[in-house]
Amino acid sequence: MNTRETQRCDLTEVKRPSPSLPDSGRWILRAVALTATVPYLGLKAAWLCGSRLGIPEGSVLREPGPFFTAANAVTLAMDACVILLVLVLTRPWGIRVPGPLLTVPVFVATGLLTPILFGFTGQLLLRAFGFGADPMGQAAREPFLDPWVFHVVYTGFSIQGLALAALFVPYARERWGWAWRGVTGERLPSSTGVVAAAAASAGLVVAGVSLYWAAGGSAGLTAERAAAHSSDMAVVSAVHAMCALAAGAGALLLTRGGRLRARWPLGLAWAGGAATLSWGAWTTLAALGPQLDGGEAPPATTVLIYACQMITGLLTGTVLIRFLTTRRPG
Repeated sequence: MNTRETQRCDLTEVKRPSPSLPDSGRWILRAVALTATVPYLGLKAAWLCGSRLGIPEGSVLREPGPFFTAANAVTLAMDACVILLVLVLTRPWGIRVPGPLLTVPVFVATGLLTPILFGFTGQLLLRAFGFGADPMGQAAREPFLDPWVFHVVYTGFSIQGLALAALFVPYARERWGWAWRGVTGERLPSSTGVVAAAAASAGLVVAGVSLYWAAGGSAGLTAERAAAHSSDMAVVSAVHAMCALAAGAGALLLTRGGRLRARWPLGLAWAGGAATLSWGAWTTLAALGPQLDGGEAPPATTVLIYACQMITGLLTGTVLIRFLTTRRPG
């Protein structure tokens, strides 16, 4: 049996309905995800109302300007969208929501939350073994937010990420299970292969620079950021390197075809592409806007790496879309 016939058989098999998440499990995950949004939404709402909760004396956030107020409003709205996503993934009417209206925000949520989940967990592990930074000492040197704010917010983000993934996977299995079942199948057109190669090349550049920064390298950074290097920052840079490599690898594996189970390269391309695109766009906007901590703006080299990170995600997303369009049933 050749590759085309094998893929056709696999796609035929997955047209059968797959078991959904039990109602009790869906209810629990919905409650967990919604509860996890409360700390961040509460803090943002309090700050928009003029509260200084969690903001220490001497922080530039004590006198927020228009940009900071707008940033708080936008990020509050972004996290509030998690509530809508949870309802779509758990209510009967959610299955009728048009695909793009769901997959685009889920892609962005995956991209923003995946590095936080891995990065925050890595930082906690380092501290558990005595290698992490001292959050109290760091806050005393550069007052920005109280240490407890980071712990509460990033714990909430991590729980949101895990709960959303646990809800989205069974939902997607019921609605689009044919897309990742079976093998990758035939090789994609050469033009898509060029895009995948470009994504992998850009990802290698981002990964190389990120690992260099993780190891304590200072080229391309402001003197202030280089002097503030810590194990926490090293973990963040290492996670971004991992996401860039995952995006490039996923794009290449999707284009080459073969007998590899489709879910693995799809998972790499989805998570890696979403993370590089979302964080690349976020950090680029942050770098080009006013510096909330009053520090020096990032140099052009840093901004270029952020842009390269975003390009990696865009190219990987293009390959991902091309691959999924070739696997439409029927």
